[in-house]
Amino acid sequence: MSELRKSAPLLDAYLSYFEGSHTPFTIPGHKQHSAHLDAGLGAVVDADTPLYGGLDEIKLTHQVLRKSEKLAAQLWKSDYARFSTGGSTHANQAIVLSLGKPGDKVAISRTSHRSVLSALVLAGLDPIWMAPDIDEATGVPLGISLAELQRAMEKKPIAILLTEPGYLGTLSDLSPLIECAHSQSIPVIIDAAWGAHFGFHPRMPRHAIQAGADALITSTHKALPGYSASALLLAQGKYLNLDRLEQSFETTHTTSPAGAPLASIDACRALLETRGEELIGKVLTNIEAFKSDIQKGFTIPIFLGESDFPSGRFDPLKIVLRANQLGASGVDIESALQPLGIRVEMADRDTVVFLATLADREEDFDSLSVALKPILLKLQGASRPSATALSWSIIPQVAISMRDAYFADTEIIAADKAVGRISADLIAPYPPGVAVVAPGELLTDPILKGLSGNKDAGVRIAYATDPTLSTYRVVK
Repeated sequence: MSELRKSAPLLDAYLSYFEGSHTPFTIPGHKQHSAHLDAGLGAVVDADTPLYGGLDEIKLTHQVLRKSEKLAAQLWKSDYARFSTGGSTHANQAIVLSLGKPGDKVAISRTSHRSVLSALVLAGLDPIWMAPDIDEATGVPLGISLAELQRAMEKKPIAILLTEPGYLGTLSDLSPLIECAHSQSIPVIIDAAWGAHFGFHPRMPRHAIQAGADALITSTHKALPGYSASALLLAQGKYLNLDRLEQSFETTHTTSPAGAPLASIDACRALLETRGEELIGKVLTNIEAFKSDIQKGFTIPIFLGESDFPSGRFDPLKIVLRANQLGASGVDIESALQPLGIRVEMADRDTVVFLATLADREEDFDSLSVALKPILLKLQGASRPSATALSWSIIPQVAISMRDAYFADTEIIAADKAVGRISADLIAPYPPGVAVVAPGELLTDPILKGLSGNKDAGVRIAYATDPTLSTYRVVK
């Protein structure tokens, strides 16, 4: 038995299931032997087993999930831990539903993911938007300032919702923000979907619980080698009602959780606990070698780095290529890499994000370097000033609540008639899925022109009723 399996109860339960002999008369309907119906279908589903009747008995006799969640709570030093097969989206919805009652206000970073905004609609909570500071040199959001939080606190929020790290790897200075909120007994919830590796290597920023936050939501399928849509919710009970949080988690979670994502969360926890510093250190070494190899072909800095930001406020695992420095289009760079079998996490006109994880090997970075060098040399032109992406720069104009807009009667109108109308859609370039306009907000000329410009540059526009943007869905 592998050392990892020994220290991960859910991983052991998953593997043990397939080492045994079973004749299930339960769901799932594939019964782990659908290959006799179709080989392709079997290849997809026959390695699947559920929590109920798979990793544990139908009656959860062995409580293997609870044991694994307790181990996660111990590692992150939290009072509460739950594993989700619905991604950080589900965990965000669960915790927002647990905070208050319809009409209550929460202070929330405008860089928040769509899942948090959707959760506000579900819970009937009203946002007090907080705008991030923008770094002038790079155009990147630096996080929420203490002054911005204090301004929001004057409106009496019941909770603070932050996204840390942001999509491009930067963080707020969390300790003063958390101290300010706690001075008024207000909980701080951190959507750390991109920061599951924080706190497990000396060069990594602290994770949110270490920084004093009351809840941390993170994905184990981003920087960690977890199953798609696997996520972890951790919380402290001083300022949060953990009984209500448990109720909200169960209300929003599937009653048929798949075993593989759960086992992968447990395995990722064990991996961090036993080898986290070693594995993160290897990735950091490979990233530094890759960046150095690419950078030596150019005189101007073309990657974001720790030195661009205040100490401890950038994720050194993040690889962000500044296409504007090269005078190239990030979308063109992405398009040139795709025929070579290389996919990037995100590309817009000025930026390309390459996602590095614990699973990446030295040879993977070597392959990327060999492919990328000639593309950058071919596409480079005159350097452009750093521009702030549309998702980070729009100042929202709220007309009605998101919940009222969500349930309102709506109509479809032509784009040239949309200025001044109230959006019924959340619309965002994706990635990162950060709203340019949310339900209940006014569609302004800068928003319409900005969205159209993103679309024309090859960026996918997500969540809009009409992704071509020739029409908009608005409140009647």
